[in-house]
Amino acid sequence: MKTHRWIFVLFCALALAAFACHKESTENTTTTDTYATSSSATDTSATTTTATDTSSMSTTGTASTAGTPSSSAASSVDPADQDFMTKVAQGSMAEVSLGQMASSKATNADVKAFADRMVTDHGKLNDELKQLAQTKGVTLPADVDKASKDAADKLSKESGKAFDKSYIGDMVTGHEKVVAAFEKEAKDGKDPDLKTWVTNSLPTIKDHLKMAKETKSKLK
Repeated sequence: MKTHRWIFVLFCALALAAFACHKESTENTTTTDTYATSSSATDTSATTTTATDTSSMSTTGTASTAGTPSSSAASSVDPADQDFMTKVAQGSMAEVSLGQMASSKATNADVKAFADRMVTDHGKLNDELKQLAQTKGVTLPADVDKASKDAADKLSKESGKAFDKSYIGDMVTGHEKVVAAFEKEAKDGKDPDLKTWVTNSLPTIKDHLKMAKETKSKLK
């Protein structure tokens, strides 16, 4: 009977020990899981913070790029000088266009020679003016004005000696006005670089006027 009681007591002790071990294991597992969850939350928070920082850098970068000023600035050239440059550019383009027409339609050799020179000289002058305008931030017209187009259209309908006389007559009148405009700009212009270009170009323009007058005097 005592033996049975001892066995029963031993069994109870073992059962209690097993229960205690199981409880401890459960608590440890719970504690570990709780820590893991907490760590996961911390990592998530860190990831969110990193994402926020990256977003902030990206926005700053975009704002910096968007705020970069354009390289093109408004021209500081005096309006009167700009107007002169515009008219000269249109005039030179018209001289080249009419010269090309006269080179193919004129019957007089001197008229043809004059026309060829207009194409060469005014083409060069216009190229120089374009380069100057670009450095000054001035946008020149890409085509001639309506008056020049109408004059060219009228001249294109003539032929033979009539064409020669009309063309060279227009060149005399036109170059008289151009010489006067260049002389005025050389004296009253505000932009020093433009005035230098005008002064250097004047001898060529005056020579055109002289050549046009001489050619006109030879026509019968």
